[in-house]
Amino acid sequence: MSIFLISIYLVCGIFLILNFKPDIHMLQQNSYRISRYWRWLEHGNFLPMRKVAVIALIFLALSTLLNPPLRALLIALICVIECWTILKEKHKKPLVFTPRVKRIYSVTSLLALIPYILLIIFVGKSNDMVGFYPGPTFVLSVMLLITVVSYLFVIAAVWLLRPVEKHINNGYINDAKRILKSMPDLKVIGITGSYGKTSTKHYLQSILSEHFETLMTPGSYNTPMGVVRTVREMMKPYTEVFICEMGAKQKGDIKEICDIVDPQCGIITAVGPMHLETFGNLETVRDTKFELADAIPADGFIVVNDDFPPVASRSVDNTECIRYAVSAKASADYTAEDIEYSPDGTRFTVVSPTGERLSFTTRLVGDCNISNLLAAIIVALKLGVPHDKIRTGVSRIEQVEHRLNVKRTPGGVTIIDDAFNSNPVGSRMALEVLGRFRNGRRICVTPGMIELADKAEELNEQLGRHIAGNADIAIIVNEVNRAALVKGILDEGFDKANLHTVADFAEAQRLLSGLLRNGDTVLYENDLPDSIK
Repeated sequence: MSIFLISIYLVCGIFLILNFKPDIHMLQQNSYRISRYWRWLEHGNFLPMRKVAVIALIFLALSTLLNPPLRALLIALICVIECWTILKEKHKKPLVFTPRVKRIYSVTSLLALIPYILLIIFVGKSNDMVGFYPGPTFVLSVMLLITVVSYLFVIAAVWLLRPVEKHINNGYINDAKRILKSMPDLKVIGITGSYGKTSTKHYLQSILSEHFETLMTPGSYNTPMGVVRTVREMMKPYTEVFICEMGAKQKGDIKEICDIVDPQCGIITAVGPMHLETFGNLETVRDTKFELADAIPADGFIVVNDDFPPVASRSVDNTECIRYAVSAKASADYTAEDIEYSPDGTRFTVVSPTGERLSFTTRLVGDCNISNLLAAIIVALKLGVPHDKIRTGVSRIEQVEHRLNVKRTPGGVTIIDDAFNSNPVGSRMALEVLGRFRNGRRICVTPGMIELADKAEELNEQLGRHIAGNADIAIIVNEVNRAALVKGILDEGFDKANLHTVADFAEAQRLLSGLLRNGDTVLYENDLPDSIK
């Protein structure tokens, strides 16, 4: 075999392996679950543009338009370009090379390299540079075909590794349970909800840390293994309170986490139309969130948000249920009243079941944030934190990044950053906050809301109407919800000259650079994940 042919095979082999990186990246963003990953593929991702280019290469490999050496060289050069493109790709949430990813990547690569190497050995060693060049041509064609259906190799690797992953995860889970069992005085607080759970977690941690040694699950460590990792790597013998955020995309997810940490109390912040593509309907969403309430022991308590009808209508009989509300106060035990917003934040009063009134000041804005604060305050009161420490904790809370975070730029522009995971309730609240700014023009930049299944068009039309009522300029990003948003905006008589549609956030930024002036306020409502193209 010539050096030329060895070089061609080596370059193409590197591309073969590197080509799995985008597939495994999306698998990770879909929680390593084949069913979710397959749904993502069904949404137009079986054949992205880069794979269309590879199909064109297959036809080139099989054609006789070029002589064999030139044809092989051209394929190798394009493979080099594709490798460079994959390595230079930027993502909002990059692929994290966890031990699990490394295992999946290794098995996937082996599944692809074994047939590739065998083909080279048995049919691809020909150095004949004349004629059809059958051996090398066939090898390169098969290699390219593998890269087109690379997701099948990733799925096969996940399936083959299931027993291994189960054994490893069980070991980690048992170790986390052992740690928790060794701390009988530890108070575990579960927090879940369709939205608001991450903010509530931060608020609760800020308040309770005034009185207790607390640990909370960091970032988005709200999956079973994320919780397990938090316990195994961050729990200290002196930790008194563990605040555990619990995420879910399908029924049973919350119960799985509860079975690991055994929460003594909890908060359900909301039940709404989030992740309907995996839940199917709102009733399943509610039942899944209330898996937390069902797991609380009789001597514990659960704090639930009555502002959401699916929550208010769901009874809890196994433990003490404390209901709170900002708007639907009829059956609530705790309410927030006298809410006053100012440029410096918010003043509000918490009214207890006994009629006691406690006043608070916070840097946060928006009714949804006050609702989340109310839940955290209730838990603090139930755990015996003194009122003065609760007030101090509330006053010190910083705005959570990308969750209705208000900033002012040196150029006199106010930025309202609500770019994390938009939802019907939160987006409406963010727009109402935008609507209160009157000094300059109010600008909304949004791609709309996702993961709403058959409710997507209806809810994004509603979002469009809210935009029209609270913004002077609207910039719609991406095509995924464009039609519904534009319809909702224009149905309210919005000036079409102030409605802009752009392909991505980079184009939106370029547009804003020519529009913004001193005194303007810009709301960034939601950002699309890498899995939405």
